Amino acid sequence: MKRVLGMLAGLLALTAAAKPVRKPVVYELEGTKFEGVLVYDDSVKTPRPGLVLVPNWLGVNEPNVKQAVTVAGKQYIVLVTDLYGQAVRPKNPDEAGKVSGVLKRDRHLMRARANKALDVLRAEGKAVGLDAKKLGAVGFCLGGTAVLEMARSGAPVAGVVSFHGGLDAPLPATEGSLTAEVLVLHGAEDPQVPPAEVKGFEEEMRKAKADWELVSYGGAVHSFTILEANTPGKVQYNAKVARRAYLAMNDFLAEVFGGK
Repeated sequence: MKRVLGMLAGLLALTAAAKPVRKPVVYELEGTKFEGVLVYDDSVKTPRPGLVLVPNWLGVNEPNVKQAVTVAGKQYIVLVTDLYGQAVRPKNPDEAGKVSGVLKRDRHLMRARANKALDVLRAEGKAVGLDAKKLGAVGFCLGGTAVLEMARSGAPVAGVVSFHGGLDAPLPATEGSLTAEVLVLHGAEDPQVPPAEVKGFEEEMRKAKADWELVSYGGAVHSFTILEANTPGKVQYNAKVARRAYLAMNDFLAEVFGGK
C-alpha cells in the first residue's frame, strides 16, 4: 500500500511540475524555410483551441516565445509564427524595421505567410490535442497587423485579436469577405497609429459589416504588452493595461470558441 501511495505521490509531483512544451517547427513556403515554435502545456489531455500567434517585429525570439507561453496557458495550443524565414532573425530595431517594412509594403506576402502558419498549426496540433474546429489568431504590433490581414483575407478562423497593431488597410475588407470576429486592443496615445488610422479602420469594419470591437486604453502607447518596451511616450510596457488586454482577449476567445 505504501508503495502504491508513493507511486501516486510521484505521479502527482510530475504532473504538478509539468512545464509548457516549446517545439520548434520547420516548414516551407514558396522555396523559403520558416521556423516557428509550437507552445502548449502537456499536462492538459483534453482537446483545446489553437491560436496562430504572430509576434512583434523582432520575430521569433526568447521574449516573444515567453509571451506565447503566457497566452497559451492551459487553454490553447499556440504556434509562434515566423513571418521572415528561418535565416532571418532581427537583432535590433534597425534590422527589424528593414525586414518588417517589406511585409508592410506587400500585404499579399504578409497574408500568405500568416495563413501558411494556420495550415502548420492544424498539422502539428493534431498529435497534441488540437481542436481543429476552434482556431483563431493573436498578434502583437506587426503581428497585430498580420492577424487583421488574415481576417481580411477570409482565413478560416473564428476570431482574431490585435494587440497594438497597425490598422491601415491597403487591401480593405469588403462586405462578406471578413467572416472572423475581430477584437482590436489599442493604446489611445499610440503615436504609430494616429486617430485618422483608427477612424479609417472603424469605417472599413462598418462597410464590411464585420463583427468587430475596438478597445482604446487611455494613457497607453505602442507596445503596451511588451515587457522590454521602455521609450516613454512612444513604445512602453504598461502592466495595468496589459493585464486588462489579456483578460479582454481571453473573454473574447472564450466567446468565439463557444465557451460563453
